[in-house]
Amino acid sequence: MLRSWSLKLTITDTSGLPVYLQIAQQIMEEIQRGRLAPSTAMPGTRELAEKLQVNRKTVILAYDELIAQGWLVSEQRRGSFVSANLPNFNAQPQAAKTSKQPANVVAATDHPLLSYQSPVDGVVDFNDGIPDSRLIPFNILSRAFRHALIGSSKGKSLGYGDPRGTLALRQSIATMLNMERGLNVEIAQICIARGSQMGIFLAARVLTRSGDNIVVEQLSYPAAKEAFRSCGANILTVGQDKHGIDVVALEKLCQQQPIRAIYVTPHHQFPTTVIMTAERRLKLLMLAEQYDFTIVEDDYDHEFHFSHHPVFPLASTNHGGRVIYVGSLSKVLAPGLRVGYLVATPGLIDRCAKEVMLIDRQGNSITELAVAELMDSGEIKRHIRRTFKVYNERRNLLIALIKKELKEYVTFDAPDGGLAIWLRLKEGIQIEKVAAQAFTHKVRILPGTLFSESAHSVHAIRLGFGSLTTTELEKGVLALKTAFQTA
Repeated sequence: MLRSWSLKLTITDTSGLPVYLQIAQQIMEEIQRGRLAPSTAMPGTRELAEKLQVNRKTVILAYDELIAQGWLVSEQRRGSFVSANLPNFNAQPQAAKTSKQPANVVAATDHPLLSYQSPVDGVVDFNDGIPDSRLIPFNILSRAFRHALIGSSKGKSLGYGDPRGTLALRQSIATMLNMERGLNVEIAQICIARGSQMGIFLAARVLTRSGDNIVVEQLSYPAAKEAFRSCGANILTVGQDKHGIDVVALEKLCQQQPIRAIYVTPHHQFPTTVIMTAERRLKLLMLAEQYDFTIVEDDYDHEFHFSHHPVFPLASTNHGGRVIYVGSLSKVLAPGLRVGYLVATPGLIDRCAKEVMLIDRQGNSITELAVAELMDSGEIKRHIRRTFKVYNERRNLLIALIKKELKEYVTFDAPDGGLAIWLRLKEGIQIEKVAAQAFTHKVRILPGTLFSESAHSVHAIRLGFGSLTTTELEKGVLALKTAFQTA
């Protein structure tokens, strides 16, 4: 059977696919592009083999594969044809062919802090307060991973496990929380998550139904707000000051409409680093009881408190099951290890486990067992003591540098803990121009506006120092000074 045009295919040695699969794949692509319409006659195997300079058996294998998958049909004595049962791709509107994504895909938030920012060579990144992964005890960690892998292999425990997490790590975390943070929890109240962000998302999933009101502070953690919003929540805000959340405004809000939950970071308020006072903590707990809402407490960097012993969490009080506590070991070790946890009533934990089953079935049991060994052996406590000294040195240096180089442009209160400092810009300085100028001088900063739920500009900067060496801090502050001068 004659054809009015030839089938142009390309065979390469670098694709990694067998030649017959390359032929089959390209024919499928031609059909999907509309160049080969249903019932179109295909060239004979001998003709195509000669054109491609391959063995005829190779083309026969390709055709057999396409026939088996339903792309082609073979008719005795007539040859091979594109299946008449396939849709006519050529008849589809051009817009549908060129669309980059289906029209029914739900658009994700375009918040800058929820998109990955690739490191830029030579740029000092004053991030939101991440730890320095260069400080991780790699030899000790690798040994723990080796023990976990060997033990799991011998014990035949590398298969599917409890979606709440390995028993060993849940027990280690329960012991740590009870001994060091004043909680009174059992293993059944703990679910392991891949970092605190997943813990927040799990809390949002089990708490929130479409239209529920969730309260956050006016300045808050963007990823937490979006986690609740993705579950259908209506986000409401209340103000805050140097003592923490405005509980008076919160009470008025509760009187006006039902509140399902509130998300707070009372230990080191994100992003302002303020510690919520005891008076406001108690008032918040009282409001939760009075107006029947749940408190989601994110204790994201409890370990790093420099002025005095860390304040016990809200979850350490007799809260009647109204506090869901989210914590992380990623800040202690490294963000890439993704180890967080969620503490709640056994019933809520069971619901979280069902959500885990839908997301990824379970966590990484090897990582969890390795971290459990580090906790039980005391290695994590020793690592915290070592890194505490390093972070305290960096904190003190940054405070001194700000006082010396940036006093004309900013004011701040030295934070008692955490791995970031909140700078308030003086009157007349435009934060957007400063941020733009800073990047031209190879410094990346996070303007306070990024943490606000409103559209109004926030004249402040969150400077994370944990991941920067003393040399990087000095370079960054001097470049930031130049940015202020030129903005």
